[in-house]
Formats: sequence, structure tokens, C-alpha cells
Amino acid sequence: MKHILITNDDGVHSLGLLALKQALEPLGRVTVIAPDSNRSAIGRGITISRPLHIEEVTLADGTSAFATDGTPVDCVRFAVLGLAGEKPDVIVSGINLGTNLGDDVTYSGTVAAALEGVVLGLPAMAVSAGSLDPTRDQWDDTAYDFGPVAGFAARLTPPLLEGRTPPGVILNVNAPGVPATRIAGARTTRLGRRVYNDRLELLGEEAGRRRYAIYGTLPSYRREPGTDFAAMEDRVISVTPIHFDLTDVAGIGALDELGLPEPVEGGARP
Repeated sequence: MKHILITNDDGVHSLGLLALKQALEPLGRVTVIAPDSNRSAIGRGITISRPLHIEEVTLADGTSAFATDGTPVDCVRFAVLGLAGEKPDVIVSGINLGTNLGDDVTYSGTVAAALEGVVLGLPAMAVSAGSLDPTRDQWDDTAYDFGPVAGFAARLTPPLLEGRTPPGVILNVNAPGVPATRIAGARTTRLGRRVYNDRLELLGEEAGRRRYAIYGTLPSYRREPGTDFAAMEDRVISVTPIHFDLTDVAGIGALDELGLPEPVEGGARP
């Protein structure tokens, strides 16, 4: 029987995680290891300065899960190092409250957990969904319909388990924030580009310490065909293959042509 690890960055009691777990249960043994509270936007952070705590908790459907005070990447490490028995065969992270599109993936703890899977040689997928009501708080998980994207993720998991997806690649899945009847299909996409509209806002000052808000303004994005943002506009589920090789191969040649300086003036050449 295949072993599936489910994690997230919104916390172990998120309704998105529960919907994903229930959709994947027919495919094998499902283990849930997730943060004990919200760890959104923590990226690939890990916990190295202190021991990690973990406890068994009960989810809303009466099943058990592990909750930790660590990060989403820590959760994947827990699973691979044997917390729940044999190593998982696949990592599925989500369903995130809010989409993870374009440059957002570099901040996302949900995507980071999936990336940790491929770093460790495991197939992985990150799953996110848009809210049906953008006027409500992003982390209000009652503002989402997780059913369609949970079912889609369940149909996409067998190819991961069977090795039919590109090796060393995570699948970054995003569902538009529309009712199930308005979803117009699915397509493969590339990452788009965010346009961040952050600003420095002084909130107050006390005893020489100033408090600022520098995030919170809604970002926009570049409108380009073929991107994950374009898929959201078209009410289509987006699947973007993402790999971990950040090397700019063309840049190696450009730097070789430029010529690197000697580390020490007059230093010996090899």
C-alpha cells in the first residue's frame, strides 16, 4: 500500500487540509503531519535552534494527525525520518488558503514542503485554492470550496506515485476562486510575475521604538498568456511544473566571457 504524507502551512486543523486528506484516502495510507498553527509565508524555513515538539491531535472527522511547532519543511523531515513508520511515497501539501502563483511560490510554506519532497527524492505536489469571497479574510477557511481541487489533486496523485511525471519536479496546482460549476477545466502553465505594491507605513512610536507595516497591500500581476495568472482569469485550474535547479546555465557562459577577478591580487593561477 502506498504511503501519502499530507502537510500544509495553514495549520493542522485547516479545512483545506481535511478535504485533501479525505480525497486521497482511497489511494493508500495517509499520514498527516502539519504545523500546530499558521505558518504562512515561512518559505523553506527550518528549525535548528531548539528541539521540536510534536503531539497527536484529532481532526474534525475523528481521525488522528501529528501537530508540531515546527515549519512545513520540518513536517516533511519528520515523515522521511520515520515518525509515522515507513518513508512516504509521495508528498502532497495543501490545500492552501489562497493561491500560490508566480513569484509567491518563493514565500509559500505550502510550496516549500513540496520542494522538500523533491530535494529528498520524492514526488510531490502543492495544492492551493482561491477564496470564493475576496472580501473575507484569506484564512477564513469557510470561504472556500475545496471539493473540486481536492478531487483534481486525487486524480493527479496516481501519476506521481507511478513515476509518470517529470523527475525532480513538483506540481504546483492552483484552483480559481469560483464555484465548482464555473471551473472551465485545467491546463499546464508557467509561473507568472507578481507586481508587489508594498509600502512603508508608520503605525506608532513608543520609547524610541517605531512600529511599521510594510506588507498587506494587495499585489497585482503582469497579464501574460500561458501563465498561472492567466489560468485564474480564465477560471481554469493551473498546474505548473517547478524544479529546484536555480542555476542560470546561460549565465555561466556570460561570466566566463567576462572573466572573474583574482581572489587575491597577484595570486597564483592553477
